Amino acid sequence: MATSSIHQCTCPICRSGRQHPDRVYHHHINVLMSRLSEPQRRWFAAVEALHIGQGGKQLLARITGMSPTTILRGCVEIKADLTQAPDVHLRAAGGGRPAAEDQDPGLEAALLELLESETAGDPMGRRAKASAVRCDI
Repeated sequence: MATSSIHQCTCPICRSGRQHPDRVYHHHINVLMSRLSEPQRRWFAAVEALHIGQGGKQLLARITGMSPTTILRGCVEIKADLTQAPDVHLRAAGGGRPAAEDQDPGLEAALLELLESETAGDPMGRRAKASAVRCDI
C-alpha cells in the first residue's frame, strides 16, 4: 500500500500557529491516518469521535479532512462491532466510477478529431487573429 500525503489539520488551535499539545496530537493522528487503509481510517476517526463525544465528528473532520458522513459511517460500523465489515476490504473489484472511455467507446476518436485542426503554440491563435483584424479608426 502506498502512503498518501499527510493532511494538515484545519482546527482553530492548529490554524492559530500557537504552540499547543493538541497540535502535536493532531499531527500524530494525520501521520497515522496516512498509513492506514480507507476502512481503517474511517474506523480510527470513528473511535476518536466517539471518545470525544458531542462535536467529535466535526472536530475529527477538521483534523483529518474526512467527511463527517464518512466518520458517521465508521461510527455505525464500530457500534455494530464491525460484524458487517469484511476482514479485508479496500474497494470492491470494479468499484468506483467507470472510465469515460468505457462508457463511450468513440470518445477518444472524437476528441482526437476535434483537436486535429488545432496547432499547439500557434502564435496566430484565435485571440491574436481577432485582434489583428481590428482597425483603429
